[in-house]
Amino acid sequence: METKNIMIVGVGGQGSLLASKLLGHILLEQGYDVKVSEVHGMSQRGGSVVTYVRYGDRVASPVIDKGEADYIVSFELLEAARWLEYLKPGGQIVTSTQRIDPMPVITGAAQYPEGLVEKMRASGAKVDALDCLTLADEAGSSKAVNVVLLGRLSYYFDLPEQAWQDALRALVPAKFLELNQKAFALGRNA
Repeated sequence: METKNIMIVGVGGQGSLLASKLLGHILLEQGYDVKVSEVHGMSQRGGSVVTYVRYGDRVASPVIDKGEADYIVSFELLEAARWLEYLKPGGQIVTSTQRIDPMPVITGAAQYPEGLVEKMRASGAKVDALDCLTLADEAGSSKAVNVVLLGRLSYYFDLPEQAWQDALRALVPAKFLELNQKAFALGRNA
């Protein structure tokens, strides 16, 4: 199998690292060679956070270059647009419609761009944009956006749903498991 590339992008504190661990676990359990690389920006200050997940029969490097990502999973609209040049032609973006103002917007030095989903689609990207924050709240916690996004991403994978459920059981504390299972289902079926 040729190597597949997934970028998980967001803002610090949104749960992208747990999402990458869950994804890596699922893919390892399915027998793939998996490389995960975490690139932290100013994550502690609400800055951009990027994680690369690469899998296949044999993966040499954890890094994804421009034009190589099969999927971009984004916790925030502007982050999806910011990393668009990494998406390969025909690649898929799965993004939350949540907007988190970056520092230039907060200070008034810039405005948050409008029409980002339409602009990404106009560039040729396939974009699946959904209100993950509302779905996470419906599951029981706004912190479950990461699992809602993984649920939606699972829709595009030919992996048994049980594999995703097994990963949740393995990595999510028992007291949060039911909430995360609900978040996953809401994302997958959105």
